[in-house]
Amino acid sequence: MRMADGLVIIPTFNEIENIEAIVRTVFDLKKDFHVLVVDDNSPDGTADSVRKLQSEFPDQLFLEVRKEKSGLGTAYIHGFKWALAKGYEYIFEMDADFSHRPADLSRLHRACLNGADVAVGSRYKKGVNVVNWPLARILLSYGASFYVKLITGMKVHDPTAGFVCYRRKVLETINLDRVRFIGYAFQIEMKYRAYLKKFKIEEVSIIFTDRVNGKSKMNSAIIREAVFGVIAMKFRSIFFKKNF
Repeated sequence: MRMADGLVIIPTFNEIENIEAIVRTVFDLKKDFHVLVVDDNSPDGTADSVRKLQSEFPDQLFLEVRKEKSGLGTAYIHGFKWALAKGYEYIFEMDADFSHRPADLSRLHRACLNGADVAVGSRYKKGVNVVNWPLARILLSYGASFYVKLITGMKVHDPTAGFVCYRRKVLETINLDRVRFIGYAFQIEMKYRAYLKKFKIEEVSIIFTDRVNGKSKMNSAIIREAVFGVIAMKFRSIFFKKNF
């Protein structure tokens, strides 16, 4: 069995069109990574596709199937706890749809090796590096990032980014059971909690390409959670520090 210090967590719901290709691409990288797929009982057979791949990659590919679609945040929390229990030093978040380039995993890993506690694959560190998004979505995402910086005080250009590497000690220090958000605001909350704990957050500029296959999980409820939830999160962090 090849040992790896890094685990890539990929949450899935109906990603049958992407899952095999993304897993194979990760395993083709020069650096050895293990992959954990956290699937929310996809009706399209995503988990079955992963099970077939496990016969080919028995010591590198792992699968956790949850009973139902329960949100991005809870999928990652499930994966974080699994990774900590298994002893991984570097834990990555990555989408299944190739919007995050697997080749950039090594760059995030390198940033953590060089002193970062949290390495963020940033769309906005150097301008706007987004491909195939309509202007309205770019403005929404970029505006949300500015808004989050304003409310939280974090100097992170892309606080909603979902391509991240955490050093083990960060996830051990954050009380994962107190993380409230389950949609894309989860990404903001995790970075904010790391920021409050004085961990070093470093952004690595990436090019983000919108998915070609499958459907986006973005909806109005997720946007509302991000807009109104950030203010509530800031409020709780100030006035309810002990329970935050």
